[in-house]
Parts: sequence; C-alpha cells; structure tokens
Amino acid sequence: MSRFGSLDPDLIQSGGCTDIYFPRCEAVLEKAGVNPSVLMEVSVASLPLGFGIFAGLDSVLELLSGLPVTVTAMPEGSIFYEGEPVMTIAGRYRDFARYETALLGLICHASGIATAAAHVVSVACGRPVFSFGSRRQHPAIAPMIERSAWIGGVAGVSNTAAPAGIPLAGTMPHAFVLSFDTPESAWAAYAEYADPDVPRIMLCDTLSDEKAEALAAARIGCSAVRLDTPRSRRGDIRSIIGEVRWELDTHGYRDVRIFLSGGVTAADVAALRDVVDAFGVGGAIANAPVVDFSLDTVEKDGRKIAKRGRRSGAKQVWRLPGGRRVTLPIEEVPPAGPGDAAGAGAAPLLCVYIRDGECVCSVDLSESRRRACEEMKNYRGPALSQG
Repeated sequence: MSRFGSLDPDLIQSGGCTDIYFPRCEAVLEKAGVNPSVLMEVSVASLPLGFGIFAGLDSVLELLSGLPVTVTAMPEGSIFYEGEPVMTIAGRYRDFARYETALLGLICHASGIATAAAHVVSVACGRPVFSFGSRRQHPAIAPMIERSAWIGGVAGVSNTAAPAGIPLAGTMPHAFVLSFDTPESAWAAYAEYADPDVPRIMLCDTLSDEKAEALAAARIGCSAVRLDTPRSRRGDIRSIIGEVRWELDTHGYRDVRIFLSGGVTAADVAALRDVVDAFGVGGAIANAPVVDFSLDTVEKDGRKIAKRGRRSGAKQVWRLPGGRRVTLPIEEVPPAGPGDAAGAGAAPLLCVYIRDGECVCSVDLSESRRRACEEMKNYRGPALSQG
C-alpha cells in the first residue's frame, strides 16, 4: 500500500492486485499439471441504458502487454450492446488468470463513466456539458475519470490531473466569493486578475437571490452566470432560471449565458436544456454505475465450451450496412443483403491489439472520442439484430 490509500502501479502490473481465489487456484492447477489453452471473452449481460461506450482499453493493453497472450477488442470509444464480446484473450490460462480482477476493474469503471457521459451529452442536444465530478471519487483515479468523460463527449473537465490535451474548465467556489466583503468585490477581482483566457463566469447564488446576484455580476461584465444552488433550496429550479433569464434580458444582458451545476442529473439536463446554456455535471458522470463486464471461457484446447448462460466458441461482431449489427461464430460470414454477396459491406468490430504478447495496435484518445461521438450520433436505440 502506498500513500493516500493508493496501490503501487507495479503491484497491479505484476498481478498482485487480484481476488484471492485466483492465486489459490493457480497453485492447485500448477500442482495438478493443468494449464489449458483457452479463449476467454469479455461481455455484459445487462445494460440499463441499452448501450455502452467501451473505454479503458489503453490501460488493458498496458496491463497485458508482454504476457504470452493474444488480445482482440472493439476499438475504444465503440458503442456496444448486451451479449456482444468487446474483448477476447487467448493463451494458457495460468499465464493470465490472476489479471482478471484488474482487467475487469479497468474497463468496468472507465466504460461506466464514458457511457454516463455519452448519455448526458446526448440528452443535452448540443448544450455543452462539463465534467465536474472528480472530487466525488478517489484522487488517484482522477485522470481515468476525466479521460473517460472526455471519450464520452464532454466539452471540458475540471481536474488539473486530466490527460494532456483535454480542455480544463471551471469557475469559482463559494469560498472564493466569501473571501471578499461582498460578492461584487469577488467578481470584480476575478474579472481583473484571472488570466485573460479564463471565461468570466460568475457564481451567483452565494448570499442573496439568484436574479439579483446575476444582474450585479452582469453589470461587472461577466460572460455567464453560474447557478449552483443546493438542491434543498431550489424549489422550482426552472422557475428560478426563468426569472434570471428574464431579468438579464430586460436589463440588456441578452448575451450573458446561464451555466447550471450542483447535483445535475441526466434528467435535469433533458428537462432544462431549453433554458440553460451549459451544464456542469458531477456525480451523474463520475459516480456512474460500472458496466458489469465478466470474463468467461468460451473455448478450451480448441474445443467450444462455456458455462451455463454463455455461448461457446470464438465470435465476431459485425456492423452491417444500414447500421444493423450481428454477433456470429468466428467461422461464419454475415448474411447477404438484397442483391449482395454474403458479407458484402459488413465490417468486423473485433480487431487484434496484442499478438503473442506484443502490442500491434495502439489506442489514440482523440480517435476514441471521435468514434464515441460519431457512434452516438447514429444511435437510435438498442441493436436491431443480435446473433
């Protein structure tokens, strides 16, 4: 155990972060002289939103690179559905068994956050959404939280430990406002001394009515006002926002935008996107439920075999013309469309990333984000066809 309750990354890399039954059973297998050649696949049986966004592949490649395994996966940022394999691992079971705990943790958590972010961004219908929730999780995983939210489509993130290239966003805490004699003096200082490239967004709910503080901030020359009223004091938040918008407009501040934060959920975003210009979303993204992936054997020593509830054998997920998808045994080609040869226009979604321990394909964060955003644009509900 290292500082702040964090685990030494070298211990994760060496397989030292695992469920105890793996090393115990590994020892039994070794003494019994058993080490089958297996194919295992990662999939999920249930997705509350009907879809998921695959994230965390970068960390999995770092974890498994150098082990005598071959790994195929959907590209990071891909949309996936219930029952579809998003990853397969082929090798001798004892060579990678103890890595299951860390592997699943990496993709379950990252994919959950990316999926939640994609959902919130989709219901915002073009209104910018910012990730403000890293404070709701252990600081050691802040880079993963912000990276996953970025893949999911947020416009920026708040944590300074975010991976390079992700834009940082944030305004001011209530403690900053209370450090001055009045909110007006706090906003004036911020307007004068904050770096020129920092947007002049003023927090307007610290001591008095939101519309009164918003007008006062607008007179100082802000570009936007942020409302962060605790949920217990909101009452009818739509009415409050409407009052703020009315007063800003009638006093000549139509260009001043309204930014909403503070316990904002996907339902809030959907309900208020017509009266709010941008959203800061915290726990609804950072505290998202994990995607409950499992890693299951589907072949052993070349023979198709799987536990109850799982489909045996190697598979490929195909995207068919028109956006339909089908999961088929690896030896089968997708069905033909009208007038087409079998497999015409179909694209396989599982690609090789590690071959015999060597990384043959890398993960690019910008491409992962682009892919997720593009696939969400085309998402129209659960997959129309599942094999």
